[in-house]
Amino acid sequence: MIERLWSGRSPFYRLLLPFSLMYGLISNIIRLSYQWGWRKAWRAPVPIIVVGNLTAGGNGKTPVVIWLVETLQHAGLRVGVVSRGYGGKAAHYPLVLDANTTCMAAGDEPVLIYQRTHAAVAVSPVRSEAVKALLAIGEIDIIVTDDGLQHYALARDIEIVVVDGVRRFGNGWWLPAGPMRERASRLKQVDAVIINGGDTQQDEIAMQLRAGNAINMKSGQTCPVSRFRQVVAMAGIGHPPRFFQTLRQQGIIPVKEVAFADHQEYREADLLALVTDPQVLMMTEKDAVKCQRFAHDNWWYLPVDAHMSSQANALIARIIALCR
Repeated sequence: MIERLWSGRSPFYRLLLPFSLMYGLISNIIRLSYQWGWRKAWRAPVPIIVVGNLTAGGNGKTPVVIWLVETLQHAGLRVGVVSRGYGGKAAHYPLVLDANTTCMAAGDEPVLIYQRTHAAVAVSPVRSEAVKALLAIGEIDIIVTDDGLQHYALARDIEIVVVDGVRRFGNGWWLPAGPMRERASRLKQVDAVIINGGDTQQDEIAMQLRAGNAINMKSGQTCPVSRFRQVVAMAGIGHPPRFFQTLRQQGIIPVKEVAFADHQEYREADLLALVTDPQVLMMTEKDAVKCQRFAHDNWWYLPVDAHMSSQANALIARIIALCR
């Protein structure tokens, strides 16, 4: 239903326009209050790179954050990551992640980023506090913020926006009548626009998500996903159809596709009910970090990596120059 409303295929989004106008008014007042100096943003002593969205969820932001962190690490930089930690409920903030931090405390995306990159990661609703926590524990050359484009209380040096190249901006309206957190004109003010799939326009960076081998959640065994025959696919991400389409591109036609809400909390019994022998339960890596502790032998996940066009080289060179 939301997909039909936000795409404009359903005319009922017009019923929500008064709420969207209120949302847009409030978000513009907040942004302008910082631009005009009514409120002061906190500036870190190291460069801050924001990776965010103009629309609500499901654009491929987390793979971009992982790509950016790993690319900067390979350039010899010590990278930290801060996040709101959406879906997590920590006993205290800021929370600096370690190997024992759970998704219930930190949220699924920060845990995924930590496990994939081994970078220093901290979460807090007040992102400046997360930045200070990272700077207090060791040498950090640069900090990447996972989301936070609209968190203007933290000054930033470079803004990167990730856009779903197929859905783009839907009907173009603010939440809740449409998917927009800010209007598309905001793109004129950011430093880079990364397009996930679809067609790119001038000055946009093309990105493709490429799947690796499936990984068994109990044993860690890897296997080409094309070898599986009876697959039940599940995804609790911002746009589950993208994961199901990725499986089909790998030659897998799932016997069942189960879409959950983004940041869904899972129970072992609920997932066990999805499959029967000899079926395999295939999920996203973001889902896997929440299910690892009660995984079964026939549960697998499919990691994906962001691959950028050559236009991204200039962006990386500019970021590295900031640190040197």
